[in-house]
Amino acid sequence: PKDPSGSPSVDSIKIKKEVANAFVKRQKRSSQYAEYYKAPMEQMHERCENYPPCVYLSNQIGFSMAYYRFFG
Repeated sequence: PKDPSGSPSVDSIKIKKEVANAFVKRQKRSSQYAEYYKAPMEQMHERCENYPPCVYLSNQIGFSMAYYRFFG
């Protein structure tokens, strides 16, 4: 159905939400936030992994005791 002006009517242009979502994807905010933020325990593990004596001691007595021994 066309208007007398020759352009298609508004009803013929509309598409269902499910069809539109199939090709238009929005980025989720939570995934962006997760890229910049690391949990404190993960930061502690990375710090210990970069210091070989901490890694060695954590294998002997456990991570938390080794971490606090070197980084207090």
